[in-house]
Amino acid sequence: MPGSDSLDRPPATLPFDLLPTAGAVLDEQGVVVGWSDAAALLLGHPPQSVLGRPAAELLAPGERLDLDWSARGAEPAGVVRVRRADGSELTLGVQGSRFTDVSGRAHWHLSALDLGGAPWWGASHSVLSRFLAHSPYGIAVLDTDLRYLWLNETLERMAGLGLSARLGRRMSEVLPDIAPEAIETQMRRVLATGIPVRGFEYQGRLPGDPDHERAYSTSFLRLDDGAGRVLGICYMAVDITDRWHARQRLALLTDSGARIGTTLDFATTAEELLSVAVPRLADFATVDLLDPVLVGDEPILAPGGPVPLRRMAHLSTRAGNPEVVTALGEPPEYPPGSPMVRCLAEGSAVLHAPSQPQSLAWLAQDPKRRDTLDRWDLHSLMAVPLRARGVVQGVAVFIRSDSSDPFEPEDLSLAEELVSRAAVCLDNARRYTREHNTALTLQRSLLPRALPLTQALEVAHRYLPGSSRGGVGGDWFDVIPLSGARVALVVGDVAGHGINAAAAMGRLRTAVHTLADMDLPPDELLAHLDDLVLRLMDEQSRTGDPLDDQPHSAKCLYAVYDPVTRGCVMASAGHVPPALRTPDGQVSFLELPTGPPLGVGSLPFEAAEFELPQGGVLALFTDGLLGHATRDPDLAAERLHRALATARPGLEDACEDLLGAMTPERREDDIALLLARTKALPPDRIATWELPADPAVVAEARARVAATLAGWGLDELVFTTELIVSELVTNAIRYGAPPLSLRLIHHNSLSCEVGDASNTSPRLRHARTTDEGGRGLFLVAQLSRRWGTRYTDTGKIIWAEQNL
Repeated sequence: MPGSDSLDRPPATLPFDLLPTAGAVLDEQGVVVGWSDAAALLLGHPPQSVLGRPAAELLAPGERLDLDWSARGAEPAGVVRVRRADGSELTLGVQGSRFTDVSGRAHWHLSALDLGGAPWWGASHSVLSRFLAHSPYGIAVLDTDLRYLWLNETLERMAGLGLSARLGRRMSEVLPDIAPEAIETQMRRVLATGIPVRGFEYQGRLPGDPDHERAYSTSFLRLDDGAGRVLGICYMAVDITDRWHARQRLALLTDSGARIGTTLDFATTAEELLSVAVPRLADFATVDLLDPVLVGDEPILAPGGPVPLRRMAHLSTRAGNPEVVTALGEPPEYPPGSPMVRCLAEGSAVLHAPSQPQSLAWLAQDPKRRDTLDRWDLHSLMAVPLRARGVVQGVAVFIRSDSSDPFEPEDLSLAEELVSRAAVCLDNARRYTREHNTALTLQRSLLPRALPLTQALEVAHRYLPGSSRGGVGGDWFDVIPLSGARVALVVGDVAGHGINAAAAMGRLRTAVHTLADMDLPPDELLAHLDDLVLRLMDEQSRTGDPLDDQPHSAKCLYAVYDPVTRGCVMASAGHVPPALRTPDGQVSFLELPTGPPLGVGSLPFEAAEFELPQGGVLALFTDGLLGHATRDPDLAAERLHRALATARPGLEDACEDLLGAMTPERREDDIALLLARTKALPPDRIATWELPADPAVVAEARARVAATLAGWGLDELVFTTELIVSELVTNAIRYGAPPLSLRLIHHNSLSCEVGDASNTSPRLRHARTTDEGGRGLFLVAQLSRRWGTRYTDTGKIIWAEQNL
């Protein structure tokens, strides 16, 4: 602020009324025509050496004096540097006052005081100078135009910029990298309102330390004189960089606790770690996991052996991640001796700083990373092991580039704390993956590997495990061939998730097979299954194991389809009803009485019977297909209705269409889907006879059977079938009750059925060598693939099946 450019302050800027000043009088040409004793004492120039000389000769080199002040008010003021008689320089605060003498000529009266690097607001000049100069706070005084007038030694050391570089200049001119606009905004507010501002914090880089960003806390106070005139502003600054960094680290760690580990997915957890670290800790970062971790195993690294890493996530402050060398899912292939390999081998973090050029030797083996380092000015690196419970699972790499500060030991400590939190979440994901894979393996072993082929139904199925944290669920499906060419269709859902749910599902599926072999009606079968679930619950309550989260209930739908009559009998235990698409494309949900879930007990189950059209498609599914946890049930049912109506004709294609239309983006539950297209046995594949209760009819029955089998081209089965029919009809005549019936069914196998009105079930026994009878059923069991008894409303049927 040289010369007259500084003498444009308002009259209230400098407090010359507070202490004595040196005075001089200048004419309109700037010649000294008056000189006070105080001026002579201050500058060392006696009056005779000054009077009559231009005042400009008293100025220090580089200063100039322009007396054209009329546009600057009646009493302009400012700061100028002058030269004393001994050659030293002084900084003076000057205030001018224009007046006219008796002859009408204009003169200027100048009043000046020595600023001299000391404050100018009090008479105790030396005391205040020593006190403020050595204050632990950086203190500065600025005028009302926010130009520097004075600062103490602490502020000089803090900023690396002294008074000579700041005097008469604004902060935005001398400190452009320390948020001057925000600071000057605060100062203008204080000047306007007089309300002090305390603890205003900001960050920036100072000329004395341009390589590091520092933080400061500053308070602002307006300076007024006794008359209330605004003199300027004072600010006091303190370096809070350490406290600011500590606060930033604490905020980062607090944020990491809320943002890292929201799922049990490796990639998501790795991305969450990087989203917290970039850009607050690093400009570029990566996460690589060891291959065994991804399948749930604990990794074991052989000394000096290969490091099987896989890139899980990377993130950069630059758009598009241009620093990336390794794509997601690919091995990063770090060369031996790199910080990453050293980090994994030693199990400790590695910090590479620019002051350690010897640590760059490994880049000679990795030209791609060398090129990336040079292109993007990557100058500082930290490699931190992902360690949890004593097991190293991978490595996280943090890099800074361009103008970012190099990493320091404090940054390494922060990175280790941050990574350790993420490592625990990743280890939880690893353990979950192991349990999930175990449960999936168990569940798949308990589900049917392949469904049986029957002439009654064409079937297709799909099973999708849930993706929730609970792991796999207890959904299952089944197709069970029954006697008389009938087929049972089963879908069920055990409550809960995990290994226990899968194990319970296996027990229930086995029980359903056993009960189905007894040819129980659907409602009775569910009643027996309900008893089993109640026993399991009672068994759990007796063990009292808190770790046993065995499901308490299950849902099941059991249907039996008869291709002879095209009738389908079904019962439900809390399960969603099936949907039916007729051959003409019409879709409806069957109105089925919904019984209580299995495990409730005391409530009966009801069966319903439907006649299904030949070629119709019956869709059985668990409620996971409806997305019951995330969708409106009515809306989901409507979507399923549309999807089934527009599905392609092939059952395999239809399964894909239904899953594509109904599967939510994130499955919270398992999905089991079973599609069955109904068929009908042609009448010429069925032979039925009513028989009198007369022993003589046995021979007639054998003859009819032989003739029928010959017509079906099954001559090789005539002999064995005659023996089976002879034994079954004889037993019915001897131990049963009329009316008697005989039926042959030619389907995947040859079924022979003999019915009577008695409810007495025959019993297979081993006859002794001396017994004359008791070998009939034994012969039937030996000659047939399987045999059994089923009860009807009018009695019972003894049946036997033979392979074709």
